[in-house]
Amino acid sequence: MAISIRLDPVIEQRLDRLATQTGRTKAYYLRELVTNGLDDLEDYYLAAATMERIRKGEEKVYSAEHVRKDLGLDD
Repeated sequence: MAISIRLDPVIEQRLDRLATQTGRTKAYYLRELVTNGLDDLEDYYLAAATMERIRKGEEKVYSAEHVRKDLGLDD
């Protein structure tokens, strides 16, 4: 899938310099950024959404004591 984005000129210069100095393409580094950064973004935004549901009382919350007892870890 082809995607087009506008980069701040300073960021684009940094990307150009990195690609030139390492002999890799700008596309390579952009793919690396998306691949590696997506995990962090998913973690952050999905956790934030869960916290919002907890604040609204829409998400069940269990204490560590309850979980340990339910899993039989205290026996």
